[in-house]
Amino acid sequence: MKILLLSVLILSASVLHATKPNVIVIFTDDLGYADLGCQGQNKDVLTPHLDKFAKEGVRFTAAYVTAPQCSPSRVGLLTGRYQQRIGIDTIPDIPMPLEELTIAEMLKPAGYFSGQVGKWHLEPNALCVDWAKKNRPDIKPDAKGRITVPVKDQVDYFPSNQGFDEYFVGEMKRYYSNYTLEGKDRAAGFETISGPRVDIQTDAALAFIRRNKEKPFFLYLAYFAPHTPLELTKPYVDKFSKDMPLRRRAALSLIASVDKGVARILAQLKELNLDENTLIVFTSDNGAPLHNLKDSPLDTDEGGWDGSLNTPWVGEKGMLSEGGIRVPFLMRWSGKIPGGRVIDMPVSTLDIAATALAAADVKSASKLDGVNLLPVLKDATVTLAPRVLHWRFWNQIACRDAQWKYLSVRNQKEFLFDLSSKDHENVNLAEKYPEILNKLRAASHAWAAELKPAGVPDGGGYPQEKSWYREYFKLELK
Repeated sequence: MKILLLSVLILSASVLHATKPNVIVIFTDDLGYADLGCQGQNKDVLTPHLDKFAKEGVRFTAAYVTAPQCSPSRVGLLTGRYQQRIGIDTIPDIPMPLEELTIAEMLKPAGYFSGQVGKWHLEPNALCVDWAKKNRPDIKPDAKGRITVPVKDQVDYFPSNQGFDEYFVGEMKRYYSNYTLEGKDRAAGFETISGPRVDIQTDAALAFIRRNKEKPFFLYLAYFAPHTPLELTKPYVDKFSKDMPLRRRAALSLIASVDKGVARILAQLKELNLDENTLIVFTSDNGAPLHNLKDSPLDTDEGGWDGSLNTPWVGEKGMLSEGGIRVPFLMRWSGKIPGGRVIDMPVSTLDIAATALAAADVKSASKLDGVNLLPVLKDATVTLAPRVLHWRFWNQIACRDAQWKYLSVRNQKEFLFDLSSKDHENVNLAEKYPEILNKLRAASHAWAAELKPAGVPDGGGYPQEKSWYREYFKLELK
């Protein structure tokens, strides 16, 4: 009887896995729009495997993240909701509340096993002064206004408490995990691992897939690349000329290592006969930072240029111009999504959660702001219903409706852009089309009224904006 019951359970598990697709989301860090070869912008980029990935799947050319900064954009992706609905506009607003549902938690009722690898950055950190005032009043800011968060308080907000069964959390050499790179169980804790960080994170992703090949899984692989601090990563760096700017060469080597990592993941999926049962998404958490020390030593200025580029868009990380929020976005599901398509309709990382749930045939337990992209992915004649995409960050607020984009900066200047035009954000059409401007302003303000805190930005603080908008828009701000 016991053997019969075991056989039934094994059969049930195999049937479940056959009918429920795996989902892998690959989220790079500060990778600009231009830095995949398939984007057709820069000839020095070497990403042959991701270029092939794009040909085998779908490449979206008008894809957006929900913020031009990593922590808030990660909340938007993982919850499928605008992060401002839970009071997260910027990095100091984290941690992400534990009661918020992630994709991992939403997929659990369908029997999914979930894993996280790489950067998390949703736990309290040195900038979370308001969190400390409320939760740890004994922690006082230093002279620079920063706090030291005890390790336990950080771990309390790690993936293990957000629906992820297995995890390999880390960015450089220190990782918090409950399994080893060799695929063995280990007691949850920290360990130091030497080697190129992207290769370590790829190895951890491969180990997770091997460990869970018999069950439907969700893997969130958050590569810490090409974010600073940069590395001249061997052997990839040898493919790039020493004559190019040092930071560009370092970034391209990190991007090449990500490209190789994706190739290794695809190869393992094919080896395990999982390729045609796995939906994979590849994108970035925001546009590239371009400011400061553009050709400096790699160990200086972690906030400066990471060597990536946002061509042809205006602006950079931290801005609600296209350079800050428009990112590479690829989707692939062998045998289910026809390959070789390039789609220009606006989409968002908000749509990843809704699409993953639809693929798994799961109803969302929370009200999502994103939409299911599968109908568009599977049928070239299908289009998305009209919708407006929104952003609020620092003292900027913006929205996009079809080809039109509204942008307001520090309550001092409004822009209207036609993104279908070759001039895109180089020509302000606000005076030429006042009715469209008024319509989008109203939509933007109505959306902002739903947020926490409610309303448009008040125009205070964040002096970085002034120099960036002076540089890119010739705009003098108070």
